Amino acid sequence: MTHRTPGPAASYELRDGADGAELVAQGDWTALTLGDLPERLRSSATSFASIDVAQLGRVDSAGAYALLGVAEPGARDALMRRDDLRRLLTIIGPLMAEAAGTVRQRGLTQALAAIGHVVVRHGDEAYQALSFIGETVLALLRTLVRPGRLRLTPLVSVMHDAGLRGIPITMTMTFFIGAVVALIGVNILADYGVSSYTVQMVGVGVLREFGVVIAAVLLAGRSASSFAAEIGAMRMNQEIDAMQVMGVDIFDALVVPRVLGALLMMPLMTFCSDIGGLIGGLLASWVTLNITPSFFVSQILSTVEIQHFWIGMGKAPFLAVVIAATGCRQGFLVAGDTRSLGRHVTAAVVQSIFQIIMFDAIFSMIFTELDI
Repeated sequence: MTHRTPGPAASYELRDGADGAELVAQGDWTALTLGDLPERLRSSATSFASIDVAQLGRVDSAGAYALLGVAEPGARDALMRRDDLRRLLTIIGPLMAEAAGTVRQRGLTQALAAIGHVVVRHGDEAYQALSFIGETVLALLRTLVRPGRLRLTPLVSVMHDAGLRGIPITMTMTFFIGAVVALIGVNILADYGVSSYTVQMVGVGVLREFGVVIAAVLLAGRSASSFAAEIGAMRMNQEIDAMQVMGVDIFDALVVPRVLGALLMMPLMTFCSDIGGLIGGLLASWVTLNITPSFFVSQILSTVEIQHFWIGMGKAPFLAVVIAATGCRQGFLVAGDTRSLGRHVTAAVVQSIFQIIMFDAIFSMIFTELDI
């Protein structure tokens, strides 16, 4: 059997031609001699206006593919003058055009498939979240029917950590928000000569929206992440598996105390948040408009309807269940590594805050339609 030894290695020179960059092909352009020449060609220029093949030796399909890939339409005429190149290009050219069309079609298909996967994944996530919240509500109803199922020690612990310890920061946040709302009201309403309406603006904004939303956001940041981390750590240590083997209902043991604790403390946090926001608005109005505290309080009581307070308080229990259930669910989804724990703790906070804003917008649309 005879073996053909490779000839001179493939090489090239670049020249400035009349119509642009010119490629001078030299040596044998075969699969054995090309090496990394195609990569160097693609990095040196996108395409060449002309190609000189006078010094080109032997060429096979690999060499013809490399030449055709960097040749502009006008430069392909020089390639077709050689019989061997013309035969190769006649075969390779249509295949390259078909491959390019396939890549473009595949790119569009992959983009549409990626969008579909995202939609399906988020739809499934929403369904699983609603399913878990439904199971949580059923567990709460079972506990209401049979109070003996309730574990008081973790309930009191959650009420202390999630509720009482969060009241100072909640009041501080809404204090500044109430002050900002009052300052904005002064600047805007002064142009219309109705600065006194700043009191009503602060009262309605804090009692109806800001108080409950800020309390919910802080509950999500402090408690949803804590619930996910605690349950996730138990899952990593296989404590939850051990509880199930012993016949312990994990909803009664882990979910109900946390959700019920948040449910009981969220109205208190909202009430304290309202107080902090009103105090902030009072001080800002006192400093900027010389509105005395007694006049501010009397205006709040006489001009701000009590329904705004109850609308804000009515949102609190619903948001508490959503936040606590989301934190617990993300904890159950934790796998056996710390990366999964961090990812689901973050997801608990992000999903909780997203749901707070979404449901608050839904409540606002409902109350607007009901003219409340």
